[in-house]
This record gives sequence, C-alpha cells and structure tokens, in this order.
Amino acid sequence: MPPSADHIRDLVAEYLDRHPVERSLLSGLLSALDACGAPTSRTTLPGHITCSAVVIDSTGRVLHISHRASGLLLAPGGHVEDGDDTLLGAALREVQEETGIPASLLVLTPEFGHVPIDIDVHDIEGRPSKGEPAHRHFDFRFVMRLTPGAPALALQEEEVAGAVWLAQDEVRSPTLRAKLCAAGLDGTITPVNASAVIHDGRGRYLLHLRDANKPEIWAPGCWDLLGGGREPHDATLRDTVTRELREEAGLVLADLEPYRVDSVIGADGTRVPVELFTGEWHGDPSELALTEGVMLAWFPPEQLTHLTMLPSTRALLETHAADRPAPAPAPAPAAAPAAGRSAKTATAVVGAPAGTELHIIGVHLYLEHDGKVLLGLRHPDSAYAGDTWHALAGHCAYEAATDCLVREAREEAGLVLDPADLDLVHTVHMIDKPGDPPRIGLFFRARYGESEPEVREPDMCVAWEWFGVEDLPERVVPYTRAAIEGIRAGRTYTELGWRR
Repeated sequence: MPPSADHIRDLVAEYLDRHPVERSLLSGLLSALDACGAPTSRTTLPGHITCSAVVIDSTGRVLHISHRASGLLLAPGGHVEDGDDTLLGAALREVQEETGIPASLLVLTPEFGHVPIDIDVHDIEGRPSKGEPAHRHFDFRFVMRLTPGAPALALQEEEVAGAVWLAQDEVRSPTLRAKLCAAGLDGTITPVNASAVIHDGRGRYLLHLRDANKPEIWAPGCWDLLGGGREPHDATLRDTVTRELREEAGLVLADLEPYRVDSVIGADGTRVPVELFTGEWHGDPSELALTEGVMLAWFPPEQLTHLTMLPSTRALLETHAADRPAPAPAPAPAAAPAAGRSAKTATAVVGAPAGTELHIIGVHLYLEHDGKVLLGLRHPDSAYAGDTWHALAGHCAYEAATDCLVREAREEAGLVLDPADLDLVHTVHMIDKPGDPPRIGLFFRARYGESEPEVREPDMCVAWEWFGVEDLPERVVPYTRAAIEGIRAGRTYTELGWRR
C-alpha cells in the first residue's frame, strides 16, 4: 500500500515545526491531504506528492542526474508507487532505480533523519500526448550521505542521460540550495546510535530478544545487543548507551569502554553507523528489570549460529570473541570413566566429585488442546530425527530450563510462554546408544493460548500439527512418544537406553 495520509501529515508537521514560515506555501499540499485519500497518486489533481533523494558524497557534493524527458539536472526522484510504504522508501527506491545506489550504501543525516530537508512546490507543464494536464508537484526531498568506497553509478539509460556531482552552492533548486547551505552539511558520517557488547569474562554474551510482534521496530524477533538512538539531552554516545542500558534493563555498568564503530542495516534499508561499547557483567539476566523486548540471556559464541540474529550482529560478536578469547578453565582432576564408557569419551566436570558425568539437558513443550498434542515435523536433512515428528524442544545453555523453553518456543514457533505458567510433567533420563553422553529431557506443560504455532525455523522444522494423543503418527521420536504416554498415564519419570 502507498504511504498513508497520517504518515504524510506527521512528516509535514515535523517539517513545519522547523520552517513555520512555509505554511502558506504548502497550503495546497495541506488541502490535498484533507481533501483526498490518495495524495501520492499521479492521477490526483491539481497536485500530488513526489519524492527525491539528496545524496551527498564524502567531499560534500550533491548528486544530480540529467533527465532525458526534461533535459533538467535534478536530484534523483520521481512519483510514489503502490509498493512504497513511506515517502523515504519512495526516494530510496528512485535513487536505486535511476543511479544503481542501494539504500544499504546510504546513511541518513543526524540533523534530518527521516524528515525532509525541503518540500518544494513547482508547476509541471501539461503533456496532451499522454493526457496529462498541467499540475503541481509537492516534492519531498530527503538528504542522505553516500558511504565511502561505493561503486560507480549504474545509470538507468532509458530515463537518465548522465550524472554530475555539484557543490552545494551550485545546486540547481533554489529552495534546496538555501537549506543545504544553511545546514552546513558535509560528507562526514557520524554515528547517532550506541550499543553495548556485554560479556561475563568467560566468553558468554548478554543478548536481548526483541519483540517479534512489532514489525515497525528494527530487527523484530531477533537476538541483539542492548542499545538505542541518541536523545537530545545525551551529551555523548557513552551517555546514550548508559541511558539505554538503564531504561531497557535497569542495568548500570561503570566500566564501559569504547570498542569500535560498526554499522547495521536499519528497518528502512539504509546503513546505520553504531558506536559500540564493551563492558563486563556477572549477574543473572532473569533478575534484571526488562522494560523492552522479551527476555535477556547469556550465550557463548558457539551457540550464535542457532539463534535468530542479524548476520552483522553475529559477525560482530564472533570478532569480539576472537579479539578477547575466554580464559581456559582450570584443569580438572583425572576421573575414572563412567561405567560403560571409555576414557576417551568420558567427560570431566570441573569442581565436581570424581566420576561425575556431564549430562545434556533438553527442554520440551507439552501443549495439549481439545485432546490433541502439538508436534513438529523435523526437516529431512536434520542431523537428529530427520523427517520425524518431535515435541518443540531445545538444549539448555547457561540458563534456567523454563527460560530456555520460553526462548525456544518463541524462536521455533512464535509462541509466547510465561515461565510462571510452565509445569514440569515428565522427565526422561536416557542414552541414545552406549558411549553417548547421557541426556535428561524435561517436559513442561503449558496453557494453550490464542496464537497458532508458526514455522519460524524451516531449516529445522517444516510443519506444526495437532495429533490426537491416542492417534500419534508412526514416525515419532521414541522418547517423545514415551513421555506423552507417561503423561497420559500420570507417570512423571521414564528411563530409556540404560543397561541393567
């Protein structure tokens, strides 16, 4: 759908806050917003909205293209299309179509952000050959900087005859030229966002699961760093990240240090430079007062590939982990191998009594509705139980079992669970085959909510279905079948694979 009238009104209101003397000049635009439901349609007369991208290079020059139809040198831009959600999105699409510059190589300025630097009103001559009468364009002009090292322009030959970079005092539009000169913008790209890489000194990272039900936010449903954008009262970006940690999680760190400046791709597709700070913390995330998002949890680097996360965030954490490797654990005293296992496969547990065997803890969701239980069909290429039905499950990291299940339910199926509503209903103590590490499977019953499960990780699970508890499919993971049968029979414990 094209941009809404409310979205356009908000932009105009912010623009007029900066340029109140232009209200009379924009009276035609304001009347169009009040009079019709399609102010961006090129069929709306006597005037409609267009969008342009004011692209500034590293030397402060402004990109102009020569339109074949008019012969004029103008900023890249054009009409709004039905697929443009925002006016900025229309400008970004136009600059890519006409010059080949993708949004990912453009950075919005701190001074203007998503608000146009100029709204120009100009007359368009009629074109009888195309049935177009004379009309007006209300051109919203968004300013942005081109990142260094961008490739050469790839001009749209059927519409663009050439391109040139002009000094700001040579910009062809008088209104745009005046606003650029008044703003004093150069080609310097400076971050206005700050985030914190928080680690525990042992190789784990504190990550924040962002809300998946808010598509308008950046990285919805992803694990990410804590942080945010600079506010007017923040004197520095250190103040920004300190405030964000306190507001988002009630977390106060006194030893935050600058780490590096990185960049991510924002919700609008543009590049967002971020100043990163790093600090050490040793607390329990479940005790923090989280005010935004879903949850906080610790993760070691080797688990990052299993999380829903932006590739740029994963690469950043992997780089940090390589720069600052976790200290090696103190050697454990030699222990006799557990019965039935060789010395090669036995696992020593630091600080545990001799002979202690490390167990893998798995959590499982037992969700029943109208006499049916929820199962997922694992991907045929899955390393475990391919093309087989299984409960929603996952392995515990350094986290409480209920927190792990809440996280897995969200990541795998989009289900929102409350740890307080989870009841342990069955435990399976098992080994798959002799020599394998022992496993403990915890099955938690949860109340059925309103939402249906979604396939969120298709490389692991290809479908979710409800099955009658007395009519399970033939291909079910054996211990899952045993647990379901145990739950139905009122038993709380099952052993599998152990030799007597």
